[in-house]
Amino acid sequence: MMISPHNDKAQHTHISSFRSSPSLNLGLILVIPSVVLLVLVSTLVPHPSTFSPLSSPWKWRYGGHWYSSIFNGSSTDSPFMEAETDELAPNMSFSDALIDKDVDNVTSTTRVVKRSSKLEMLEAYMARARSSIKEAARVRNLTSIHQDPDYVPHGPIYRNANAFHRSYLEMEKLFKIYVYQEGEPPMFHNGPCKSIYSSEGRFIHEVEKGKFYTTQDPDEALVYFLPFSVAMLVRYLYESESLKTDAIGRIVIDYIHVISGKYPYWNRSLGADHFMLSCHDWSIRVLCNANTSEGFTPAKDASFPEINLLKGEADIGGLPPSRRSILAFFAGHLHGYIRYLLLNEWKDKNDPDVQVYDQLPKGVSYMSKLKNSRFCLCPSGYEVASPRIVEAIYAECVPVLISDGYVAPFSDVLNWNSFSVQITVKDIPNIKRILMGISHRQYLRMQRRVKQVQRHFVVNPTPKRYDVFHMINHSIWLRRLNVHIQDFGVP
Repeated sequence: MMISPHNDKAQHTHISSFRSSPSLNLGLILVIPSVVLLVLVSTLVPHPSTFSPLSSPWKWRYGGHWYSSIFNGSSTDSPFMEAETDELAPNMSFSDALIDKDVDNVTSTTRVVKRSSKLEMLEAYMARARSSIKEAARVRNLTSIHQDPDYVPHGPIYRNANAFHRSYLEMEKLFKIYVYQEGEPPMFHNGPCKSIYSSEGRFIHEVEKGKFYTTQDPDEALVYFLPFSVAMLVRYLYESESLKTDAIGRIVIDYIHVISGKYPYWNRSLGADHFMLSCHDWSIRVLCNANTSEGFTPAKDASFPEINLLKGEADIGGLPPSRRSILAFFAGHLHGYIRYLLLNEWKDKNDPDVQVYDQLPKGVSYMSKLKNSRFCLCPSGYEVASPRIVEAIYAECVPVLISDGYVAPFSDVLNWNSFSVQITVKDIPNIKRILMGISHRQYLRMQRRVKQVQRHFVVNPTPKRYDVFHMINHSIWLRRLNVHIQDFGVP
């Protein structure tokens, strides 16, 4: 979610090394990520005093920043929000608790609290939200105990239904996004809405409408959105013949310089409460390609789904389980070594149970195959993310994730083991045996859960509560909860 800080020295050093990198020969998919990675991620670490010096059991350090984590380890291997957090004592104000927590910083902390800046007030609200969510996480019921007129999270598809619900309700009360107005379309305030990168464009357009979460007052905001689309930068600035990406690097650097010079918010947090998103293969914190081997850190980075909306809307639904005649299905071109292994192992076997194609026969519908399959194979391509995961969920087909290092979307909330199958690359030859080993009763449970989890991946013309737009915002909200920002410039 939050973009890492940078400085001029780090920029020049890394951009120079980038331009001479032999990886430029890998083409568009692998080249463009490197530019943004160097501009916004490979940076000089700020001094930890920029963040709250408060000491607590849930504080952790990343890259020189101090973060207050409400997670216990990686979001991929632990229940949702289990970490111990400090709670405010009864009848104790937040400022009193703040001072009580850190005796060594009483003088400086007292001065900040007395000022009662908007930032301090926001952080006080955030502290109460953390405490509320932590308290909710203690409830281990499969159904949330909170009331909700639209939907009450329930069942094993959630790591902790009650904690998620409490967090979602807190987000609706507190979460505010300020969208920087600098920049002009088509590269800024714009994005594709009918392509494999539609998640990027849809989010930008919904945020720009200002109906959900946005504020016109930057002092009210919890996070700040840098509204440029990497897909549009590639379309207009990438020189495919020469593989030059200099223009993309320059425009990103210039934009950060503009907003950091015009507003105090970037410098106040060194970018820790700023975010942008992309479906390209780069690590900016809110991204489709959530690859742990390329620096993705689940506790501070957010994975969101790659959705391919060719017609601008989703095709949802499929045959009932009793009428699905295909055990497992995949169709896709040769992109990356995982697909190579899958196609090499299964494409020419002519197995009626495991149907794998690099190109479907003429007249055969891709969507009809999905809707007629019990399990849908979702191997990584050049990137670990794949739109086939959401396609499977839309078709009510149990997704089979085949990847190395992929962090599935919303995995700090969703229990992917309850509605998907995850197969390691080395087990590609054993796909049929593994899937045949899942009992019919277990398959029916998983398929019902796929139908239940659909609501969190649906793209609605106007966003509805708990849909993919709100879930992306919830992922950003969670990462912002992990950061405590203190303005030491306040007298």
